[in-house]
Amino acid sequence: MTAKLFISAILKFSLGAVLVGTLIFLPAGTFEYFNGWLFMGILFIPMFLAGLVMMAKNPKLLESRLDAKEKESEQSLVVKLSGLMFLAGFIVAGLGVRFGWYTLPKPVVIASAIIFLIAYILYAEVLRENTYLSRTIEVQEGQTVIDTGLYGIVRHPMYSVTLLLFLSMPLVLGSIYSFIIFLVYPFIIAKRIKHEEEFLEKELNGYKEYKQKVKYRLIPFIW
Repeated sequence: MTAKLFISAILKFSLGAVLVGTLIFLPAGTFEYFNGWLFMGILFIPMFLAGLVMMAKNPKLLESRLDAKEKESEQSLVVKLSGLMFLAGFIVAGLGVRFGWYTLPKPVVIASAIIFLIAYILYAEVLRENTYLSRTIEVQEGQTVIDTGLYGIVRHPMYSVTLLLFLSMPLVLGSIYSFIIFLVYPFIIAKRIKHEEEFLEKELNGYKEYKQKVKYRLIPFIW
């Protein structure tokens, strides 16, 4: 663990928390937004703990996930579209509070928070199974195909987990209108998967055979 990595991680974590908080509470016009605080808690507390674990056990993985920039224009577009989705979704959720739009019932919100936390645990498991994971599409030196655990069920378990995470976010915030915006995510991630698999078939030995072994990309028995 280096001081530079620690400072970088803390700064990006803090900036992320401030940015998300601003996007939610500023449009809401109030800090008295229970769903907003619930979301901030279940998002950033596990994120902080996961960062501490990675820093202690696998600082290289933490560094790769902090310093990630897409080099290919097509994938850069995917990242930008995702960013617009978050921006619009969070602002709409906040505006719903300001203007008194329909809010989802508390049982739905709590159930969604539980799903979010389960997805976070699965996220940690994917990171444990595949230490080559990066936020950009690349093949690292010495990388091999992982075909056990969650990777034996679907070819892209990280994206499966993010699907659960992202679709539960607007429900935790209590906004059905924000949820409609987040429904674009499956289409965004499908585009990324298509391009990523074309890249991996060319660059990663054994990936073609892995595709034959594990049939489903994202959702078991569906796609």
